[in-house]
Amino acid sequence: MNSPDPAAEALGDDYQAALAQGFLPIREVARITGVNAVTLRAWERRYGLIVPHRTPKGHRLYSDEHVARIQTILTWLNRGVSVSQVKGLLRSNQPAFAEATSQWQEKRQRLQESICNLAERRLDDSFNSELALYPPHTLCQQLLLPLFEELELRWRGQFGAQAERVFFYSWLRSKLGARLYHNNRQHSGAPLLLINLSDLPMEPGLWLTAWLASSANCPVEVFDWPLPPAELAMAVEHIQPRALLLYSSQALNTAQLPRLVTGHDCPCLIIGPTVHIHRHELRVMTEQHTELRLAEDPLSALQLLADLNLLAAH
Repeated sequence: MNSPDPAAEALGDDYQAALAQGFLPIREVARITGVNAVTLRAWERRYGLIVPHRTPKGHRLYSDEHVARIQTILTWLNRGVSVSQVKGLLRSNQPAFAEATSQWQEKRQRLQESICNLAERRLDDSFNSELALYPPHTLCQQLLLPLFEELELRWRGQFGAQAERVFFYSWLRSKLGARLYHNNRQHSGAPLLLINLSDLPMEPGLWLTAWLASSANCPVEVFDWPLPPAELAMAVEHIQPRALLLYSSQALNTAQLPRLVTGHDCPCLIIGPTVHIHRHELRVMTEQHTELRLAEDPLSALQLLADLNLLAAH
């Protein structure tokens, strides 16, 4: 039998009665759907997308229908629809993908202009406004990954490209690192251990992977620098991770890979563009080492972790 929740008890008999009838508090809805409480409140306050029940003391309570509606909203968002359009689509069920695509392009353009001007405050404010309205998966899929591609095209042979790159990647690592630190304080259990195999610092895909996993209620430890095989084995022994994640956007010394991925008592994932670069060699390795998995980008890595049940609470 579950012990009483002291926090819930303190909220009063009405709250307890509602929970007994199957209603969910906002923290539980956030855990189930992956949409944090701040975003759920913003959807309610600014757009009326979700209107939960309220206790006499004003505490929000959600039904199964509310949870199903949130999942439908996430489906639209992951198709590229802007949150401001979702309410109308829920009513009419008529998609407006052209307008949605245009709105995401405008959001990326605002970020890109801030990066081009090295305007940290403006960049931070623009991203924070989106962070309050969209879950990390949607922001990664619709905003950040396409922005990375647009920036790489812009930076080819352009004067000032390295200044913009260092400015943006430094900001991104600080921003996502802070979110990661906060999320890790909320989670318990064995972490994912995420290692940067590149000799490039501030790998944006590495930090996106860490942020997505930590936002899915899983603690993540990041080593933003390569480790020799013996020291990697030592780190795994001390940390005892639920999985070892190796990220790289570069070509690797494939002769060294077997020493990096074997001998650990946990699954191992290789993530990033290196999977495409070494697709033949790595496919052969997965046949030889059944605990090895491959993912070419952060979203694929998140899906793979979910499929392996590695994001569930331990």
